Amino acid sequence: MSKVRALVLERQHELALRDIDLPLEVGPGMVKIAIHTVGVCGSDVHYYTHGKIGPFVVNDPMVLGHEAAGTVVEVGEGVTHLKVGDRVCMEPGIPDPNSRASRLGMYNVDPAVTFWATPPVHGVLTSEVVHPANYTFKLPDNVSFAEGAMVEPFAVGMQAATKARITPGDTAVVLGAGPIGTMVALAALAGGCARVIVADLAQPKLDIAAKYQGIIPVNIREKDIVAEVDRLTDGWGADVVFECSGSPHAWKTIMSLPRPGGVIVAVGLPVDPVPVDIASASTKELRIENVFRYAHQYDRAIALIASGKVDLKPLISETFDFEDSVKAFDRAVEARPSDVKLQIRVAK
Repeated sequence: MSKVRALVLERQHELALRDIDLPLEVGPGMVKIAIHTVGVCGSDVHYYTHGKIGPFVVNDPMVLGHEAAGTVVEVGEGVTHLKVGDRVCMEPGIPDPNSRASRLGMYNVDPAVTFWATPPVHGVLTSEVVHPANYTFKLPDNVSFAEGAMVEPFAVGMQAATKARITPGDTAVVLGAGPIGTMVALAALAGGCARVIVADLAQPKLDIAAKYQGIIPVNIREKDIVAEVDRLTDGWGADVVFECSGSPHAWKTIMSLPRPGGVIVAVGLPVDPVPVDIASASTKELRIENVFRYAHQYDRAIALIASGKVDLKPLISETFDFEDSVKAFDRAVEARPSDVKLQIRVAK
């Protein structure tokens, strides 16, 4: 164990920037990474405000943060694709490679997965971490640390677009213009959609999304989303609908949005069970897909960012110094309509 400074969630509503003992021994197949930038995720904030997410309860002090990029400072035995000095981002979920889920290629749903900042596993809002090299990805020279720390949430968008099985020229609808919703829209465009209708209540978030070519914003305070999709598709419906808001209200009318034979991809997670109109889904032969994190998406996500086809920089609303980490989380709790992604720069 090594004593390092970290942002620690002591208990619900209580954060502290303090020293804590963390394992930093570099074993075979592992690398040590000096953390540069960490994104503030909604799940981190939820642990701060609620102390739990579903069955995952913060019973002991836990370091927050899982959207991260940094520099390799030590390489363990057997690692050949990384070297000291490489700029990297890290996939935060580590499965059992021999589990049935992993052998099926669905390692993200392996019940044995350990995921940064998910109780009781510590996160990475600290100076250094040790991580398996196989889940550590080199960043191209033209991809910044800030963009590297955005690969994790963008991978969720990539997983959603992959599950949708987009056909070039498709029209998509994204419900919710938060960080994940906007990244799902960008992944859908990169995956071949001709246009993406993005719906939300917050005009500032829609304004940010609308800066991207191919995105059509709809403020659902002012317009009915079903009527608007009908108008834009000549009454046929969207090819793909991504539910990213997590709002139970979205499921009341969601079956009216896709075309016959279309697909609904559930990305947002409602806190409680929601009623689903199975009859409408059946009569339209709708396909319903679900997304839990991501699998096999990091390489593709990094390639898209490096190519310039996807620019995530406009989504970074503000960057805080490590010493101001508590301020960053309190700002995130405010949920300002103009904020998309807040980040913390750990490196000095």
